[in-house]
Amino acid sequence: MNIDLLLENIYPLPDTSKELLKKSITEVKYKKGHILLRADKIEKNIYFIKKGVARAYSYKDNDEITFWFGKEGDTIISMKSYIANQKGYENVELLEDCELYKLKTTVLQRLFENDIHIANWGRRFAEKELIKTEERLISRQVRTATERYKELLKNSPDIVQRVQLGHIASYLGITQVSLSRIRAEIK
Repeated sequence: MNIDLLLENIYPLPDTSKELLKKSITEVKYKKGHILLRADKIEKNIYFIKKGVARAYSYKDNDEITFWFGKEGDTIISMKSYIANQKGYENVELLEDCELYKLKTTVLQRLFENDIHIANWGRRFAEKELIKTEERLISRQVRTATERYKELLKNSPDIVQRVQLGHIASYLGITQVSLSRIRAEIK
């Protein structure tokens, strides 16, 4: 995904502000399997996915619990590090070779102080991330596994093609056997 479109999808910026922000962003590439963010570490960067798929997970009883998938246009961020400068709780693994846009949090904070348009962009960014988190939480609490799977198919049908079924089952909070049963019922 093009950086201009990605920034505009968060919040429209005047050209001068957009150029200031873009000057602070670098492109990086990592291979499939790379752990981009690690739990119990303060993350100093925000990433935007130009190309590829990632997942966020935590451990419970030595099992990996996937709670987020990201693809082109999505943001990879430890909100706890970004907002409170504290150690995050998530690991983020790249599930494909990825091309990312990288933005240092300290640089972004300086831009917030010096440009009201970028500060408003940052506020809108945080608001959108909060809404996404709230939607995932509510879905997990009130929908059945079948409803969550159908929602995933509707909102991100390509994820089902690009991500291992074990990660999808973990994301849905079910076993792979249960996921296979749900997939058979839907067909």
